[in-house]
Amino acid sequence: MVLIGLILVPYPGPGWLIVFAGLAILATEFAFAAKVLEFAKGKYDVWTQWLKKQNIVVKILVLAATTLVVLLTLWLLNAFGVIVSVLGLPYEFLTSPLF
Repeated sequence: MVLIGLILVPYPGPGWLIVFAGLAILATEFAFAAKVLEFAKGKYDVWTQWLKKQNIVVKILVLAATTLVVLLTLWLLNAFGVIVSVLGLPYEFLTSPLF
């Protein structure tokens, strides 16, 4: 559950929620997981506080980097290639090199 949450972190949705929920489940059985959970919560809070203090340019750059990760993943998973083939568009560059 923690690994899936980490994969989902840059995407819109509950990535961090899944990570923290997975760590909370592990923390009920393992002391190290409780320590990791507290550490992760602290770092997450520090990151959000830091980002809130930044000017609009930095916030836009963080948003752009996140968007780039999402678009790159969709391209590699051939989501754009499927759309191109369904619509019959001549944009072969949108097809993933992995498929």
